[in-house]
Amino acid sequence: MNAQLWRDQRVLITGHSGFKGSWLALWLSQLGAKVTGIALEPPTTPSLFALARVSDVVESIRADVRDLEALERICRTCRPGIVFHLAAQSLVRESYRDPVTTFSTNTLGTVNCLEAVRQTDSVRAVVVVTTDKCYRNRGWTSGYRETDELGGVDPYAASKACAEIVTEAYRASFLSSSDGKTLVASARAGNVIGGGDWATDRLVPDAVRAFCSGQSLRVRNASATRPWQHVLDPLHGYLMLGEALLSGDQSAARAWNFGPDAKDVVPVRQIADQLASRWGEQARWEEAAGGDERKEAETLSLDSALARRELGWKPRLPLSSALDWTVDWHKGHQRGHDPRVETLSQIREYGSLASG
Repeated sequence: MNAQLWRDQRVLITGHSGFKGSWLALWLSQLGAKVTGIALEPPTTPSLFALARVSDVVESIRADVRDLEALERICRTCRPGIVFHLAAQSLVRESYRDPVTTFSTNTLGTVNCLEAVRQTDSVRAVVVVTTDKCYRNRGWTSGYRETDELGGVDPYAASKACAEIVTEAYRASFLSSSDGKTLVASARAGNVIGGGDWATDRLVPDAVRAFCSGQSLRVRNASATRPWQHVLDPLHGYLMLGEALLSGDQSAARAWNFGPDAKDVVPVRQIADQLASRWGEQARWEEAAGGDERKEAETLSLDSALARRELGWKPRLPLSSALDWTVDWHKGHQRGHDPRVETLSQIREYGSLASG
């Protein structure tokens, strides 16, 4: 990664108040970038955004990506060189409860972001973050490739597949033209874990809440397999992709997978076992009786050969380390450690691994 490129770089992050957005905002700030973030209030209480005091190091603007006029005004004012679009409704079960908000945020929000970019002459690069669930799930045990069919049977997956189609349409119709002025790429990662995630209906946050209260973690779909990875691995990929776009590499203006090694695609029950073992203090879990009436895909994996080959990216934290770092972060928070110090410490340690 080229740290010098990020120094004084003007960066806009949508969704910077979320879990992944907060980690990215702190990392970019540490690299010396001039970061503006636009988002709604943090989606959870507590939140990494509040506990790590992200707004102290980022110009934080409350705005909704469904508001095109606001996005255009913010882009004109902060004049970013690169945009990371992370704002989303990111929970599958919530998408069943509120499909309208899910589609309007994830799909129309992407339209608005790219339209605002189209009207802002300072922007040279855009990274649109979607998900591994944007692929039409065929039940394959092999990893999905960037050229595989998009689709989704639940509102969340469908909305993110739509976001990918929107991104491709804007890239082909308006951006990434022959002069390469604005290059647009999309990024698809796996199930990210890490310190500071308190979302509902996610395994690790549910485990932290249960273990802290001395209760048994209730697990849905314990046999489902997922591509587990620490949040810093895909964020590293986003930054490397951003660097390629900023350098004018037109071949980078496409879709990219940033998933873990194949050995880290494991069942939910294995993650629950390892979390309980690392937590100690009689932490335990049980499978919810009757399972989930709205089951998610049983099998999901990503093939990241393209990013490895063309960008030189690879995951730096094996699953065992990702779990260690996640539990250490939350144990530290439980003992009263400063969440910003803990987060920046892990970012620095990851940077050393990535440069080694």
